[in-house]
Amino acid sequence: MRDRFFTDIYTPTMKKFFILLSNYHEEIFKYVIILGSVVLIVAALPYDTQFNFEIRKGKPWPYEPLIAPFDFAIYKSESELTQERIDAKKSVHPVFVMDTTIAAEKIAGFKDAYQVQFPDNKTHAPGELEFCVLLLSNVYEKGIMQFSEKPEMQSFSTVTVLKNNYAEDRDINTLYTVKMALEYCANEIQKSFPAHKDKLLNLFEDHTAHNVFFDKNKTEQFQKQALENISITHGMVQAGESIIRKGELVDNDKFQKLHSLRVELQSMELTFSSRLTVLFGHFIIVSAALAMLIIFLAQFRQEIFSENRKVFFLMLQIVGTCYLYVWLRKLNVPSHYIAPVCILPIIVRTFFDTRIALFTSIVALLIISFIAPDGYDYMFIQVIAGMTATFSIVNLRSRSQFFITVGLIFISYLITYSGISILHHGNIYEVETETIKWLFVSSALSLAAFPLIFLFEKIFSFLSDVSLMELADSNRPLLRELALKAPGTFQHSLQVANLAEAAAFKVGGNTLLVRAGALYHDIGKIEMPLYYIENLSTQNNPHDDLPFEESAGIIISHVIKGIEIARKKGVPDQVIDFIRTHHGTTFVQYFYQSFLKNFPKEELKEERFRYPGPLPFSKETAILMMADSVEAASRSLKKVDQQTIDSLVEKIINSQVAQEQFINCPITMRDISDVKKIFIKMLMSIYHVRTEYPEH
Repeated sequence: MRDRFFTDIYTPTMKKFFILLSNYHEEIFKYVIILGSVVLIVAALPYDTQFNFEIRKGKPWPYEPLIAPFDFAIYKSESELTQERIDAKKSVHPVFVMDTTIAAEKIAGFKDAYQVQFPDNKTHAPGELEFCVLLLSNVYEKGIMQFSEKPEMQSFSTVTVLKNNYAEDRDINTLYTVKMALEYCANEIQKSFPAHKDKLLNLFEDHTAHNVFFDKNKTEQFQKQALENISITHGMVQAGESIIRKGELVDNDKFQKLHSLRVELQSMELTFSSRLTVLFGHFIIVSAALAMLIIFLAQFRQEIFSENRKVFFLMLQIVGTCYLYVWLRKLNVPSHYIAPVCILPIIVRTFFDTRIALFTSIVALLIISFIAPDGYDYMFIQVIAGMTATFSIVNLRSRSQFFITVGLIFISYLITYSGISILHHGNIYEVETETIKWLFVSSALSLAAFPLIFLFEKIFSFLSDVSLMELADSNRPLLRELALKAPGTFQHSLQVANLAEAAAFKVGGNTLLVRAGALYHDIGKIEMPLYYIENLSTQNNPHDDLPFEESAGIIISHVIKGIEIARKKGVPDQVIDFIRTHHGTTFVQYFYQSFLKNFPKEELKEERFRYPGPLPFSKETAILMMADSVEAASRSLKKVDQQTIDSLVEKIINSQVAQEQFINCPITMRDISDVKKIFIKMLMSIYHVRTEYPEH
């Protein structure tokens, strides 16, 4: 009963939910992309308290006076610590270990050998054995050092001798070698028992051995302890104490205080609630920045906003740039200016227009500037460089343009950074060459945009200007095949390309895209070239023997065949769009009118004489449709002068407007008027028509 109750209640709700999800999945996925981008960027931003100042040793402090917010220790400089480590290692003497078992064994052996050498009291002097044992014990007590394992240790005047875990620093001269020990014993025997000197020395030689040995591990252990005892700080800065004033020189002492404050701020552990607060603040900032880009796209670039693929691409560029900058900062690179953030506007401008490239770049920089030292200076320098990069590739027609762009980026870096440095320091000689070097490295790293552009072209099915130029090369295999099999169509396509390119330039369209589209728009005529009037070389027209419907079907089929051929040959979808739309939903007028004239009483099925569409959906596809119709019709003019060309262009384009062929594309009546003027001017040049001047 309970299960049935919940089924009755929740099943309609879940059904509505899935219906809603199905109907609006594109919009939902779009906002999932945007929200995911916000989350990824927020996750990358640091949680520590920020120290947003660039410390430049030997330069005046360009910021407001800095007061210590809390007590903190002053860290020693790396050079100080290095010297202290060297001194600490030098202070550790070589460690030698005295083996007490050797002395006991050798003395016991000496006693036994002595009894053998002197078997009764008559053969040796009274007290001789006791004297020799005491002498040998004293020698072993002082120690007989072995130098062979570590000969360089002989340069030390003091060594540490470890005996029964007790360490004692001793002058190296107080230790014997075997030779020195035997000489000492020989002198003492000579004084007390000269009669048995030779026999006793032989016994001493047999029972004298090293009992003090160099211990490398112990030496390294003592050195490690000495290094661990080094303090990394010296002195304190009290809360409220002035660290540095504006304009004050950043000397070594000030630099260490500033560096110490930065280290302390970055190492501070935030509470869970504090982390959540910082996280929420980051979320607001990032969301606000991305929201501005989304609103811009929704308001002014609806064709991009409507495609999740393009929205994802733009979000990817922003997220990638933020992660690149944060990653380089975590690597403690010498300067944060080394981050090649100009890659973003270069890549975006390659595939989109200038405004989108600028807007996307500024949004990414707004986010980065919150974690960048000297945020405003950084933002200003990078925005100018980003603008330069964007404007420098308005017409990306060759690979060498990338090197020109890199050079212009560096020049903009050099000018803006120098200007800011002069403003801060009031002296042209204070411009830091070190930072300029890293700005040059950043500019050079912008060349990474080139392989990335190629990669993004393949992943997102975009087209760059360079790729469009390659597609428009008449030596491409598919275009060469068109020129061989359908030479008339190929010449028609070239003329259409010239007309469309000039018109697109006039109204602000993509000239390279419309040219490539024009060259491929009739590629379907390769299949049956002789059924198209421009390819006929004789008076025999194959359509004379076909019904009007069949002839119309053959003409219409070149669109479908063109799409199939283009896909098979790997022509990009953006170019295939021109094949689909270049006739829109217009009629095959010749056969349509012929049918009406010859069979006025028969029922007419319009779909047999109408192209399937779709309608042009961009400014470029609309221009191609107009250029294709105008160029084809101009070939049938019996009398070519300014009046007939004007009349032809007006008639054809006005007819297309009347048939609502351009209702789905963002082309204005003013654009259409400009296109007409361009077509008239170019057709007059093609047919060598002179302009008629009024008579006086």
